[in-house]
Amino acid sequence: QVHLAESGGGSVQAGGSLRLSCAVSGNIRNTYCMGWLRQVPGKEREWVARIYSSNFLTEYADSVKERFIISRNNTESTLNLQMYDLKPEDTAMYYCAAHIGHYCPPRDYVYWGQGAQVSVSS
Repeated sequence: QVHLAESGGGSVQAGGSLRLSCAVSGNIRNTYCMGWLRQVPGKEREWVARIYSSNFLTEYADSVKERFIISRNNTESTLNLQMYDLKPEDTAMYYCAAHIGHYCPPRDYVYWGQGAQVSVSS
């Protein structure tokens, strides 16, 4: 079992920055990858970024590439998402997620946090 809890959401003007953190606890040794996803009411959950546990390789959605940075701190047991140059279209509920097994899914992660709201005004 893996437990995830996000923090750091909030409101910011366009062009601003925010940092999301996810406290990770439980049996994280078997996680294949961890990621951040976001969702706007009425729309499908969208993958934002992921990091692989074996080699810390990172991947990003085109919409956030070169603006967001995902990182994992094993010492502090946190997964972070540093967001720069935020845009109104980045407004969403952001979820931290973890997956076990031998692949990293687009959206169907096994473990989820409760979400953190990010609101960007123009």
